[in-house]
Amino acid sequence: MSDLYSIMDKEEYKSPGQLVAALLADRGWTKKTLAIILGVDESLVSKTVSNVRKVDASTAIIFEEVFDVPAVRFLSLQKDYDLAVARIESTPDPKRQMRAELIGKLPINAMIKRGWLEAESVKDIESVESSLLRFFQANRLEDIETLPHAAKKTEVSIAATPAQLAWLYRVKTLASEMMVARYSPASVKSAIAEIKNLVHSAEELRKVPRILAEAGIRFVIVEALPSTKIDGVCFWLDGNSPVIGMSLRFDRIDNFVFVLRHELEHVQNRDGLIEMISMLDVDINSGEATQITQELKDQEDRANAAASEFCVPKKMMDAFISRKAPVFAKRDIIGLARMLKVHTGLVAGQLQFRTQKYHLGREYLVPVRSIVTPNAVTDGWGDVAPTDAY
Repeated sequence: MSDLYSIMDKEEYKSPGQLVAALLADRGWTKKTLAIILGVDESLVSKTVSNVRKVDASTAIIFEEVFDVPAVRFLSLQKDYDLAVARIESTPDPKRQMRAELIGKLPINAMIKRGWLEAESVKDIESVESSLLRFFQANRLEDIETLPHAAKKTEVSIAATPAQLAWLYRVKTLASEMMVARYSPASVKSAIAEIKNLVHSAEELRKVPRILAEAGIRFVIVEALPSTKIDGVCFWLDGNSPVIGMSLRFDRIDNFVFVLRHELEHVQNRDGLIEMISMLDVDINSGEATQITQELKDQEDRANAAASEFCVPKKMMDAFISRKAPVFAKRDIIGLARMLKVHTGLVAGQLQFRTQKYHLGREYLVPVRSIVTPNAVTDGWGDVAPTDAY
């Protein structure tokens, strides 16, 4: 029992039985004496002294009366003794902690419902674990990237949550199976200019997936997982193949155009290419995302500025606000959009952001998901994009 004692806290007595034995010796009593006092069989006292019989609350109170020792002392020793015994007898299971990290932090139920994992439910542990290995392209559970000490890491521009990393992996899987034209720096500039000619009409945005594919940019739309707040991502495959992933978590023309242009700026500036970093953009307009370095923050600021300029040039918006504030009539919003040859929703969106008055022009923020997704590689909203990974 010396191993047991070494595990427990160093106290004078390491078990309730040891304390009872000491109390008997201190009084010069035998086990038979205590049995007579308690009105029980001597074998019960022997089992208590040898820790075979546990000291429960009722027995602790009786010992308190007999020995004038607080009942809680006996119960505390019993608890510590039981825990020490359990530690010795338990079999370590390294997978238990991994399951806590994976199943406790990943939205497994949502991933199963989305068709990302092949399992009947989260209770089907074996199927969940094998599906997670395929999903994260890992050979062992401990190599899955969401675990704190996994060797394989995909660097991202923010401290990504496990759910955000899962979304990113889904985008990567779908993008890697796409066939697009050869990319060149000139092609992204051409794509930006071509998309600029579309933003006067929501319907024209259906052409965006084709334009990006012809420019060598893999464009994927994946519905965000719950509470991830993901807007988009830009990263590179095979050293020179850009990927843009979007979540369309806000189904509005202004958000779609802004996020798209934001990610295209990352592509145009080759952000993350040398470092092989995924520029994961979370809550783009909130300013909540904490960048790892000042360089990454500067890249995000440049992308935001380019996106804003693309929707409505800053000088034009500054002048408009200066002339019209504090009242912005609908006819003035429409007039500015016509002058700029952009959809009215882009002006309304930028005006809301600049003034923080989110009622302005709300009716112009038309949905575009149903327009864009039929021509894009899309996963979510009831549809599961086919992939060779499963």
